[in-house]
Amino acid sequence: MSDVPKVFSYKLVRDYGFAPNPFHGICTLGTCKPQIRRSAQVGDIIVGCGSVALNLEGRVIFAMRVSHKLSFQEYWDHETFRIKRPNLRASKSLAYGDNMYHRDGENWIQEDSHHSFVGGQLNQANLVRDTYSDNVLIGEEFVYWGASAVEIPEHLRQFAGDDLYPHSRNYRNTFSEDFRAEVDAWFKAIPDRGLRGRPASWR
Repeated sequence: MSDVPKVFSYKLVRDYGFAPNPFHGICTLGTCKPQIRRSAQVGDIIVGCGSVALNLEGRVIFAMRVSHKLSFQEYWDHETFRIKRPNLRASKSLAYGDNMYHRDGENWIQEDSHHSFVGGQLNQANLVRDTYSDNVLIGEEFVYWGASAVEIPEHLRQFAGDDLYPHSRNYRNTFSEDFRAEVDAWFKAIPDRGLRGRPASWR
């Protein structure tokens, strides 16, 4: 089996610092993109690209390596991630917290958050989509550029038929092993990690 990590690439049409949530020193993907959250494993690389909607076409908003994969309940209960619980009466970085799902017996609880309705009313559509995969991806190694998104390196746009930038709304992960090795090398060589910019959708 190859030691080269899988690479998942997708486009963001909204970027509020919610999915992904790049705050408090760790990047997390705990909502949206249930197929990626289900399929990605520890060591894999997730790349979130800009879109026409964000006026960031052909750019990278964030990249992270999956360091842990938790269930929603594990994420909710973990002391480290309490800071990721949403607080809509605090700063923007706290208001867009993504640690909002946990269980009461067999029932899901959706905390008052960016994915609930005003006043904390349950948004059933968001709950169904988010909990389709009971997985939260944790990235201790990450870079988040947000509104300062950088151009995708030219060699990752045309590499033996592979292109890191997805040309549809769906994600891509069917890259060749050689291309995945190139993405891995690019990610390892990024000099300045962590939170590098504000979310593109903040005004």
